This record gives sequence, structure tokens and C-alpha cells, in this order.
Amino acid sequence: MIRMLLKTSLPHCPAASLPYRLLLSLPFLAATGFLLSCGQPAQKPRLHTFTGPTMGTNYTVKVVADSLDNDRRAALQKLIQARLAEVNSKMSHYLGDSELTLLNQWQSDEPYSISQETFEVLDHALKVSRLTSGAFDITIGPLVDAWGFGPPGRSADPPDQQDIDRLLATTGWEFLELLPDGPAVRKLVPQLSLDLSAIAKGFGVDQVAEALESEDIQHFMVEVGGEVRSSGSNPNGNPWRIAIEVPDPSKRGVQIVIPLSNLSLATSGDYRNYYEEGGQRISHTIDPRTGWPISHAVASVSVVHKECVQADAFATALLVLGPEGFDLAEELGLAAYFLVRQPDGAFAERRTTTFSSLVED
Repeated sequence: MIRMLLKTSLPHCPAASLPYRLLLSLPFLAATGFLLSCGQPAQKPRLHTFTGPTMGTNYTVKVVADSLDNDRRAALQKLIQARLAEVNSKMSHYLGDSELTLLNQWQSDEPYSISQETFEVLDHALKVSRLTSGAFDITIGPLVDAWGFGPPGRSADPPDQQDIDRLLATTGWEFLELLPDGPAVRKLVPQLSLDLSAIAKGFGVDQVAEALESEDIQHFMVEVGGEVRSSGSNPNGNPWRIAIEVPDPSKRGVQIVIPLSNLSLATSGDYRNYYEEGGQRISHTIDPRTGWPISHAVASVSVVHKECVQADAFATALLVLGPEGFDLAEELGLAAYFLVRQPDGAFAERRTTTFSSLVED
């Protein structure tokens, strides 16, 4: 999970800064401050905040602008909500009439027409699947459901190996074929059922960012359910500062703060969405290769990438891979940050070379 920090500036020149201050925990991010300089400019950039529900979570958008009248604010709020609602209407596996739900109900190997947006997300997903040898797989919907993390909810008993083997026979990213001329998709195994929950929020963040850019807004931060993309600078003229959370379900705390400008950040962890069964932790993150929830010591993985859709997918894939994911992240040149549980309850960090170049302690 991710939090945001921001500095406020004192009104003298050169600007002095107060100490960093944690303002609010997720799912809502908060910040305040002014960009001040010598002289008395006619208008000072201000921070404008937009919030609301989406995709089973919440969004927060922060815009730095001289001024926004009521009509402009209302128009931006409507634009943000419309972009997110459009993504949800296409990619939710909870909505009965979403494009994804209808695709999952299509049990045929004939081509099925889909929107350009859904095609784009599927294309991103399959590329990450190839690069991670199947550690990321959007066809594991039935396994997610079987373990109690999908729309049907938790059942009385978790699946056994026989159940898992049966479900694995109807999963596999390599059985999904994209047809760009449609755009359309073909399920080589008609029973394939897709789950985009590990990538759709990141795509939604990108969609909102692109919408803001189309409105000539250059300085902003977009967050949906912990996935973040920033542009330009905060009200102080500095990079946005985003905090990665300590992966401890018993408390909220900041592990590390990173500057983020014109980049995205996504974190995947096993410490919030899980349940206990027979003394064992059952994580919502399922390994598509085995059908079982992850059980290694890696508690969270954060990825910085230009596109949030990519950061979102890679964070999940690297968490699935666990310790071996670090070497793959280095090989791919990913900016990745791993937090690993230690026997004493502490967390050891591992930073890829690219991530280290972005962060100064």
C-alpha cells in the first residue's frame, strides 16, 4: 500500500520548509501547501482535491493549478468519474453486465469482439505473462473464486489438490489469443474466465492521467486503491513524495518515501487481503503456476514504471515469484523494491539497481 507526503513552504525567500508530515492514510491521500516565491504574484498555485468511490475502492486526484472556479471543478470531477466508470464498466468481474463478465460467459473458441480499451489491457497483461513465464496470468479467475477472493465469496472449505488440478486445466494465459483487427479475442479453451483485478486499477489511473493532460493540466497526482501516477510537481515545486507502507497488518507505518514525478508506483502485498485456515495464512495472491496462494517470505513488492498499468501488473507478478522475482526484475531493468519478512518479525529490503537510482536515503 502507498501513502503520500508533502512539504509546506514558509513565506520567505529562499523558501524554507517545515519537516515532512504524514497527513492521511490510504485509501485517501491528503496534502496541503502553497508554492511561494519572492515578490507577490497575482495568483499562487493551489492544491485542488477530487475524491470518490470506484472499482470497489476509492480514488483521490490532486491537481495543482492557479485557480479553479466551481464550473471548472465540476467539469474535472465529472471527467475523472466518467473515465473511471468507463474502465469499471468494461473490466469489472463484479458487474453482471460488464464487458469482462460477458466475455467470461462466452464459452466458445470463436472470436469475440471487445473494446479497444479492454484489448489494450489484455495486450499489456499477456506481455507481462510472457516476460514472467506465467507468474502473471489473468485467466486465473476460477482459482481466485475457489479460494474465496472473487465475487462468490468464501466457501465453507478451501479447495484441495484435486479441485485445483481440475481448475488449472481450464486456465492459462497462452490459451488467450488477441485479434487486433477486431479488436477481438479468441479463447482457445472456451471455459477461460478472466480476472483483471491485478491490472485494471493501474489502467484506470493512466486513463485519468491522460484525461487531465488533455485538459492541459500538467501538475497532478492520481491514486486509485493505492496505485499512483504523478505528473510535474507538488505545490512547492518539488516532486510528489509517495510513501510505501510497512507490510504489517497490525499497524500503519511508513517504510520508505520516494520522489515521484512523471512516473507511476504500484505495490502488491499479502498483508491486507487474507484469511486464516487451519493455522495457515491464505493470501489473496494466487500463484497461477500451482493454483495455490503464495507462502514465501516476500511480503510486498513495489514497482516504479512510466505507465501505472505496467507497474500494477509487474508488482503482482514479482510478488508471485517471491525471492526469485528479484533477479528477474534486475534482468528486465525494473525499478522494484522488495520487503522480506525476517524470523524476528522485521522486514529486510531489497532494491533493484534501477530503483536505487531513483531513491536517495
